[in-house]
Amino acid sequence: MPPARLDRMKPTALLAQMTNGNRHGPTGAHVWAQRQINVNCRGAREPTGSIGEPSWYFRPSVTWRRLGPILAVLALVLTGCGGGQRQDASEPNGNFPVAVTTASFPGSQRLSEHAHLVLAIRNTGSKAIPNIAVTICNVTCAYPAPAGEGTSAQAFSQNLQMPGLAHPSRPVWVVDRPPGPCNYGCQPNSPGGEGGPGGAVTAYSNTWALGQLAPGQTARFDWAVTAVAPGRHVVAWEVAAGLNGKAKAVTAGGSLPHGTFTVNISSAPAETYVNNNGQIVTTPANNP
Repeated sequence: MPPARLDRMKPTALLAQMTNGNRHGPTGAHVWAQRQINVNCRGAREPTGSIGEPSWYFRPSVTWRRLGPILAVLALVLTGCGGGQRQDASEPNGNFPVAVTTASFPGSQRLSEHAHLVLAIRNTGSKAIPNIAVTICNVTCAYPAPAGEGTSAQAFSQNLQMPGLAHPSRPVWVVDRPPGPCNYGCQPNSPGGEGGPGGAVTAYSNTWALGQLAPGQTARFDWAVTAVAPGRHVVAWEVAAGLNGKAKAVTAGGSLPHGTFTVNISSAPAETYVNNNGQIVTTPANNP
């Protein structure tokens, strides 16, 4: 009986991996036979290449013809992100005379006491102010300001000098009601509770704006706040006629309208109780 002969087209064992660092495997009929065994053993097909292509070769699944429409859409998106007119294109360039008719904030307060910071600005010029705005700063609104001052701290806040804080700004006053329309989030019965920046807040740091101000008209900025940190604090403010720096508010003397409030907050909260007539009575604290 002649000896048994194995079919060279169907090897009985997987081809050995080459050990000389060459990643190219065998080609030709051996590759085709090897793929047949892999299909039978694993139940899944390997990437289909033509005879003569190495077993590790993958034909590209995405062609330039398919990428064409995708690249065109991406080009349009990138053009839209960087195109369009400048943000300050509609803001007029010039000085707009104003008068600060009211600037008040109690200089002596207590923890948990409610107070109001009020600024009233009148347009004393002959042209409408594009967008009357006020910025609230810590200590000073001058730029550049020292670390922890200016708008580096949030409005009505101060920066803590402690390492490892995700954000160093901590409130000195909690804003109960900001200037302008409330809109969403600052009504006592709103889903998020009382508080929030209000409808006059802008994307600029610590800045609120009440829109166009006609000649002779007055804009009133009123922040209702509650003191939560004792000590001596300085709150600075600055008036602007627009948000982009081209429209500048000036006083009668040509200077920038700005100012500061120095406030001492007592560590003892006010003593409050309800009397027999149902009235809320607040008395001075016993200790400073």
